Amino acid sequence: MYSFMGGGIFCAWVGTILLVVATATDHWMQYRLSGSFAHQGLWRYCLGSKCYQQTESIGEAPGQGLQVYPMQVRACRLEGHLLSRWTNLWLREGKGPAQAYWNATRAFMILSALCATSGIILGILAFAQQPTFTRLSRPFSAGIMFFASTLFNLLALAIYTGVTVSFLGRRFGDWRFSWSYILSWVALLMTFFAGIFYMCAYRMHECQRLSTPR
Repeated sequence: MYSFMGGGIFCAWVGTILLVVATATDHWMQYRLSGSFAHQGLWRYCLGSKCYQQTESIGEAPGQGLQVYPMQVRACRLEGHLLSRWTNLWLREGKGPAQAYWNATRAFMILSALCATSGIILGILAFAQQPTFTRLSRPFSAGIMFFASTLFNLLALAIYTGVTVSFLGRRFGDWRFSWSYILSWVALLMTFFAGIFYMCAYRMHECQRLSTPR
């Protein structure tokens, strides 16, 4: 039982670290605009050597259509036609759907990391002999949290993949998913295996408990 939990803790630690790195970094996808390299993450997009917040350059004033903020004017002076072309692409899509897409992906990734962290805490406590509650064991609770983390990560990746392929894939001829996106898939596998390990530990513990004479 403890060997299963040890393997689960290892997978969970690796998965949680990868989740945090993938969520925080700016390399979910990369592409070329007019021959120049660009990349983006869940929080920022980078054109050349400059990075900007996802909501920094496009806004909507009350009672008006989409308009340009002063920050966008300064950014255009820095990056010229590259940022101008990027902005035009987002203007065609509209602020509302794009903002909902980013918010949903970020929220699910953060929830995934929180569930994985909670699972690690329960998993470490599972090395103690007594259960957390009388009817709910620590290995089982840890396994559920790891599976919940896997589910939230999968939802985030499904949203990001679908919108990226349907929106950006049609507008950029030379683009691909980058290493932050790949790390999130590896994190998904690690948290899933952590859940499997802890469920195996739970089943083994239950078999031992039932076979022990009272």
